[in-house]
Amino acid sequence: MQLNPVYGDEPLQRIESLVEDPATPLVRQRARLADMVSGFDAEQWASPSRCEGWSVQDVIAHLVTTNQFWSYSLACGLAGKPSRVLDGFDPVATPAQLVASVQDRTVAETLDLFNQSNDALATALEGLDARGWDTLAESPPGHQSIRLLAMHAIWDSWIHERDIALPLGITPPLEADEVAASLIYVALLGPAFSAVSGVTRPGTLAIRATDPAVDVQIEMGERIVVRPGPAPAGTPTLTGDAVELVEGLSFRAPLTPTLANDDRWLLGTLGTVFDRTD
Repeated sequence: MQLNPVYGDEPLQRIESLVEDPATPLVRQRARLADMVSGFDAEQWASPSRCEGWSVQDVIAHLVTTNQFWSYSLACGLAGKPSRVLDGFDPVATPAQLVASVQDRTVAETLDLFNQSNDALATALEGLDARGWDTLAESPPGHQSIRLLAMHAIWDSWIHERDIALPLGITPPLEADEVAASLIYVALLGPAFSAVSGVTRPGTLAIRATDPAVDVQIEMGERIVVRPGPAPAGTPTLTGDAVELVEGLSFRAPLTPTLANDDRWLLGTLGTVFDRTD
């Protein structure tokens, strides 16, 4: 499926009073991941990840390209000229092609590029104030606040850290702010892709998670708005352990159904975008 991002001054997604400074969890998570893989031997770098067909080195190579895109998007947005390069982007085929194109790199080269791209992204986020976090930049759904862009980047790298670590018998540390940002964003992303494809059916999905506690409402329609706090009684609600919900919404594990079948549409089309239906 090719993306058809929504560009312009009226962002498709908006988040209220949540994750004020995503730079802290973003930078911490990437530093931890870089430290983990820097200690891997050749066999571990070549071992399969949870991403079908990708080794550990392939996943890190993918994160290099995403880091580079985030830095470019941030620079364009902060310069007042948000980029528009993802129109027609295929989120399944294109990343695979990019990884295939650099598979002749050595492990040392891949790790060096990962560290460089992490540093560049951290530098791009330094010193942002409230106005900076609200500045629009490009991400897969289109133009959205840099705050939401950073949350997308946290979720993507957080789930890929687990894609690498868990098959090797390593359990990454759980940081509450990383898990919360990942859960809020992946729950938001499916409805956002539905809206991008023209499905603007109104509705509200509540997320009520534990370990860490996450309690938000995602209001859907022509715009997607995330609000803090519990939803009114009777609102369709996705409940459970926060980590398990991120894993399920990211198609890494079964998602325990806590929604009635008639309410499943509230999860959006993330599976369609990534060619996943399980």
